[in-house]
Amino acid sequence: MPPVVKPAVHFGICMSPENFEFIARLLRDQSGLVLTRDKGYLIENRLAPVVRKHGFKSVTELVGAAKNGAAALRAAVVDAMISKDTGFFRDWTPFVHFQSVVLPNIVRARGEKKKIRILCAGCSTGQEAYSIAMSVRDAAEALSGWKAEIVGIDISPAVVDDAVGGVYSQFDVQKGLPVRKLLTYFTKEGEHWRINPGVGGMVEFKTWNLLEDIYPLGRFDVVLCRNVLVYFDLKTKLEVLQKMSRVLADDGVLYLGLDDAVSGVSGSFQPVAPDQGVYSVVRPGHPASSSLAAKAR
Repeated sequence: MPPVVKPAVHFGICMSPENFEFIARLLRDQSGLVLTRDKGYLIENRLAPVVRKHGFKSVTELVGAAKNGAAALRAAVVDAMISKDTGFFRDWTPFVHFQSVVLPNIVRARGEKKKIRILCAGCSTGQEAYSIAMSVRDAAEALSGWKAEIVGIDISPAVVDDAVGGVYSQFDVQKGLPVRKLLTYFTKEGEHWRINPGVGGMVEFKTWNLLEDIYPLGRFDVVLCRNVLVYFDLKTKLEVLQKMSRVLADDGVLYLGLDDAVSGVSGSFQPVAPDQGVYSVVRPGHPASSSLAAKAR
């Protein structure tokens, strides 16, 4: 029997302005993310797996089908276009600030309730949420008897499923994860590493679009929304920041990526340590010095 020859998949063809505008508009409307012409090369790179999975011959053919096809196909296009770059203890210094400044302040400020809630927005495959959970576990002595709730949200159901699974490759754990934490909080399974239940049980993951209201998730002491706002236009940045402000406690802390500056965008936050992406909520009667992000004097 002769071998089965699969149809050729053609890439590298310049996308028409009409098709580019369709993808850009679809991405903006469904996720809030802005795709500019200088990032047009990402379309063919990121949509290649979708083309192959659905049996199309080219990105152009995929786009044509998405224009007239089912919502599930358009959702697959949006999911593929969203950046999923992440890692354990990414950029490191915000986690140092969280453990050395925020956690001690929380122990003093929440001593009666003994409860801490943290939101990781744009959590991708879970590394950031688990990094925060490990930081909390490292402070187990100071937080003895406390309840820690960490909620990770992302627009992509696929990455949320991966985050819930808590299984990572050797390459994943080598991206920023100290060896001591790897050996303490993970179990080796063949060529992969699984997060231990003691840490994994602290985190709940949900599929959530930041264009939607996040108030149903409840109130939080700390929100991480790092390396997310940079992909939004000004209007969407403002709307997302206002939503973050609503769910944060009066003395709450917001962590942003270093390229996610809020200056000139929102009056809801003020910098505490902008070189580390640390912000406090602006509330009447609550000076920045009362924020959980402020170093104790």
